[in-house]
Amino acid sequence: MPHLIRVYVRLVDRISDWVGYLAASLIFVMGATLIFDAFTRNVINMPVHWAIELTQFTLAAYYFMGGPITLKNNSHVRMDLWYANLSERGKAKMDLVTVGCMIFYLCVMLVGSISSLQYAIATGERRFSIWNPSVIPIKALLTICLVLMLLQSFALVFKNIATLRGERL
Repeated sequence: MPHLIRVYVRLVDRISDWVGYLAASLIFVMGATLIFDAFTRNVINMPVHWAIELTQFTLAAYYFMGGPITLKNNSHVRMDLWYANLSERGKAKMDLVTVGCMIFYLCVMLVGSISSLQYAIATGERRFSIWNPSVIPIKALLTICLVLMLLQSFALVFKNIATLRGERL
């Protein structure tokens, strides 16, 4: 494979790792927020209305940011009925087909997320609740993570092509 493709794959893999580790740390943010909510509600009898919504937003960020590293590490859910019995080249061929479908899906999702983000920015969209937070940050994060998943998908394409050519990336 050309040097530029090798650099691309390494860079995207590194970014996916970094974002994935950052996502993993969000578990502690969610836990701390829920403990704080339980403490203020049950111990000092002063419930905070934003804690549960912040946890929901953090959970959304957690799974958005976890997508690229899941693809990179090949730890996503797959039907292994036939796949497990394939050779490395057979798996690479099957992965090229499924990654192609995923790229199409991610492109559709990206178009929708960009449209949704533009609408949120234009209208100053907020979530209807007591806390009333802006949804712009989470929609922007979704868009960024979809771009990163697309970049990781193309890295997978290159890795599978390298496998078919008998190379390693």
